[in-house]
Amino acid sequence: MKLANYTRNQLPGWGVVTETGIAPLFESWPTIGEGLAAGSAALAAALAKQSQRIALDDVVFTAPVAPATKILCVGINYGLHIAEMRREVPANPSVFVRFADSFVGHGQPIVCPAASNKFDFEAELAIVIGRTCRHATPERALDYVGGYTCLGDNSVRDFQKHAAQVTPGKNWEHSGSIGPWIVTADEIPDPQQLTVMSRLNGTEMQNGQTSDMLFSVARIVSYVSTFTTLRAGDVIATGTPDGVGAGRTPPVWMKLGDVLEIEISGIGVLRNPVIHETQAYAA
Repeated sequence: MKLANYTRNQLPGWGVVTETGIAPLFESWPTIGEGLAAGSAALAAALAKQSQRIALDDVVFTAPVAPATKILCVGINYGLHIAEMRREVPANPSVFVRFADSFVGHGQPIVCPAASNKFDFEAELAIVIGRTCRHATPERALDYVGGYTCLGDNSVRDFQKHAAQVTPGKNWEHSGSIGPWIVTADEIPDPQQLTVMSRLNGTEMQNGQTSDMLFSVARIVSYVSTFTTLRAGDVIATGTPDGVGAGRTPPVWMKLGDVLEIEISGIGVLRNPVIHETQAYAA
């Protein structure tokens, strides 16, 4: 199943994306996280009872996360990306935090900062937790995954390097994107056999395999759950494959008027236009 957040007539909702439209389920569970926690069988039963369908053209997709959602990101996790960035191979996952308001949903504009011209694209597979998880072993970690989605981590590279902590380069408002929906875990039997791609203005920039991950999805969930409790709806980004703008000669940066597409096999395409910060916050 594909689970999506949306607004319709400026009112928020969420539901299952079907071939005939979105079946709203927010009356059964207020949030996607609560729906994931109920499980695929309960979602399927609720879908079977819901006859209403909302046309996709009648909604605006929003990021499939709640304001209080934990969003953790793993950096430097693909072998080929480590090589292109000339980084040392980490002994443990490199984890940083992003704020929910640094992301937008499918079709919404991502914002190029006014203070930097080094705005980079990063296509990533994101894990969505399905039930409360703490101290999960790698062998059991996938049991706690509710689904997967596409994520644009999109770094402001110069601000990322201002200090040892990457937070300033990773949390510009509306610089990242998530979506267009969450595909439930039962439809992704092996998350280490996926293709992760990005296209900028239709030109392929990244094309990597999740089998190239240094730390697998199971290892990441296990590691993160050792230091924090993960709850249904929480998101963990798993790193980006090689081909990023900073690794190219000359570098390629996103700018006003660009269109970024992130595609992951078995999930779909996340598409976002790029606008400039002066446009986003114009009076």
